[in-house]
Amino acid sequence: MEKPAELVFIPSPGIGHLVSTVEIAKLLVSRDDQLLITVLIMKFPSDSLGTDAYIESFTHSSNSKRIKFINLPQVNTDDIKGNSGSFMIDFIASQQPHVKDAVTKLAESETRLAGFVIDMFCTSMIDVANEFGVPTYVFFTSGAAALGLMFHLQALRDHDGKYKDCTEFKDSDAELLTPSFVNPLPAAKVIPGRLLGKETANSFLNIIKRFRGTKGILVNTFTELEPHPLHALLSDAEIPPVYPVGPLLNLNNDKNSVGLDEAKQKSDILKWLDDQPPLSVVFLCFGSMGSFGEDQVKEIAQALENVGHRFLWSLRRPPPEGKIGFPSDYDDHRGVFPEGFLDRTVGTGKVIGWAPQNAILAHPSVGGFVSHCGWNSTLESLWHGVPVATWPLYAEQQLNAFELVKELGLAVEIDMSYRNSSPVLVSAQKIERGIREVMELNSDIRKRVREMSVKSKKALMDGGSSYSSLGRFINQIFN
Repeated sequence: MEKPAELVFIPSPGIGHLVSTVEIAKLLVSRDDQLLITVLIMKFPSDSLGTDAYIESFTHSSNSKRIKFINLPQVNTDDIKGNSGSFMIDFIASQQPHVKDAVTKLAESETRLAGFVIDMFCTSMIDVANEFGVPTYVFFTSGAAALGLMFHLQALRDHDGKYKDCTEFKDSDAELLTPSFVNPLPAAKVIPGRLLGKETANSFLNIIKRFRGTKGILVNTFTELEPHPLHALLSDAEIPPVYPVGPLLNLNNDKNSVGLDEAKQKSDILKWLDDQPPLSVVFLCFGSMGSFGEDQVKEIAQALENVGHRFLWSLRRPPPEGKIGFPSDYDDHRGVFPEGFLDRTVGTGKVIGWAPQNAILAHPSVGGFVSHCGWNSTLESLWHGVPVATWPLYAEQQLNAFELVKELGLAVEIDMSYRNSSPVLVSAQKIERGIREVMELNSDIRKRVREMSVKSKKALMDGGSSYSSLGRFINQIFN
């Protein structure tokens, strides 16, 4: 009998990367009983609590015998010498000896080491996979259009000597034609920020260049959502095979709380939503890293008062100036709102800190979502059929917003070019207009989002586009 095949998954540090990695691991073991998966965990000290709680919650699941976790030794982050733009890459590279030790022990087991599946920032681990003589696959957690742009920019830099420095686009009105987008891109507004700085751009494009030497790329998307960029990627002979396998969502992730406080908060939030009419609530949430200063908070509050819709607002305080870390909840809301705001909106609005996003988007009272357009949040909103008003903050979120609004017609715009690294105040009038549009009950956008919701679920069913694509990937592993 053939030995079971063992895949080694290496996500980047952070609970968000870990959760999406585990979702595809669960999907794979559910499809083939000869697959085993080991997930190697790299942790920053600040990530330990949430990561440990998530892993603990998973140990009681039905997949726990075929998906196991190994915590790699923690590295002293003070020893990482890279600049702020390359810190993550340098931190991951420092873990190579620990990964090699862990995989050496796995290779001595009764299973057959079949390959590495690495997160996009973990390309330094390709060298480790090569030492073991096994293929490497990339798990790209964003969309196909973003992936296509990255390859295009890397090709402009490296192919045929036609070097193009992405920093030329900064503060310019230049438009960029790229195979993965139908419309020309307003480059300075939507290219990810790390590609607009010379040092960080080269570091990032070097990562993308290494993608070309892998055996395949798994992308968290589905054909019905991104047919054009997927066609462009699959038509390029210099790009490895691309497998759209999404939407990969942890729809139960709200259950993986770190204590009773979150469970009580979730109960209170859902109870409040139960008292609201269908499609009457606009939900504002900007991800685990999303926060605003007091001036911007006041503009949002003013917009909510002006528009008059019921609202649920997840509000986070930025880290102290000069500090790197996650936002925290505002302990005292009153100090940051216009005077009397909470009193005037009592009963029609609720301000919260932490938000059980999936449970909220699934609630029938929620009719619109003001979002930072992180890819996971984008897929969640489409899955639940809730239209988005775009307000990106960082990374590839501006690009996601452009795709949703201009390419796909699945969202309305509040601001597509806002960056939290150089914030410009978004006016209450602009926010109000976006909320009114996203809450319109009979809009074409709402209709298209509902249709895409149905398609997203069909993609994962037996015979669906993503189901079939994942089958091709599994065949690649065993062949």
